[in-house]
Amino acid sequence: MHLCLMFCAIGVACCVRLVGQRSSSSVWLSRWQQTLGLFLFSPLLLVVTAIAVLQMGKAGRMLGLPVGEIGFSWALSFLGVAMGVLLWRFGQAWRSMQKIWQYPTVNLPNNLPNIALQDPTPQNRMGYLLDTDLPFAAQVGFWRSNLVVSRGLLAHLSAQHVTAVLTHEHAHAHYRDTFWFFWLGWLRQITAWLPNTERLWQELLLLREMRADRWAAHQIDALLIAEALLQMTQQPLMELENSCAAIGSSLSHTRLEERIEALLAVAQPADSGSEESANDALIRVPWFWLLFTLMPLSTVVLHH
Repeated sequence: MHLCLMFCAIGVACCVRLVGQRSSSSVWLSRWQQTLGLFLFSPLLLVVTAIAVLQMGKAGRMLGLPVGEIGFSWALSFLGVAMGVLLWRFGQAWRSMQKIWQYPTVNLPNNLPNIALQDPTPQNRMGYLLDTDLPFAAQVGFWRSNLVVSRGLLAHLSAQHVTAVLTHEHAHAHYRDTFWFFWLGWLRQITAWLPNTERLWQELLLLREMRADRWAAHQIDALLIAEALLQMTQQPLMELENSCAAIGSSLSHTRLEERIEALLAVAQPADSGSEESANDALIRVPWFWLLFTLMPLSTVVLHH
């Protein structure tokens, strides 16, 4: 019976991914909630089902049918792999942070808006300097991330464009993107075999960057951010492995155009009264989707 329960969960998870459609709305919040809901539902359903099976154990009966060890073993294996991947990701992120802490520090421009800093103290006006000619800037870490900038960014971009890039990166710190996307990346890895996992992941990355662009555009000129983005993407992009939120994350030509168009829309005066402001666009979790992932726990009462 446990094996049937696991098969049902896998079937529902796949069907939701196949039937669910990408939001056609141009409103950021609608796209975010639908994409995040489709992304989270299937892996969380599988995790909750596996926990329910482990809680019921290998012995007993369910709906009059005996339970066996095969379904229990599958659930245990799935959760074991999930925990192993989580520990590996923690290790990778910790090694990245230790490496970054060895970089020299650099003072940020004095004209960086105070509103872009969560705590505008002197130590938060410093970043870690990466010794490369490629322009690069990213927030790296967990709950309290660290800013990493490259020598090439400070050398090749004007002071105004550097300020635009750093304000974008402080938007990532404001929304704790490195923390939340660490966990989302974990769910992506353990369920990479599900349909449309990569498509939904890329959409979430795009929406994350659009949110940071929009937040930054309420602090400085949106056109400066668009110009800085174009300059950054003319060079090969760098990526750090885990817990990294960079201004040019996963940018294709189409996604770059979409971000530029969104920035140009923000720059229009008519946008000031739009439905969603930068401060409203928080991590909106689609709770209606997630309530259904808890349904497998109700099957525990059917086990005797």
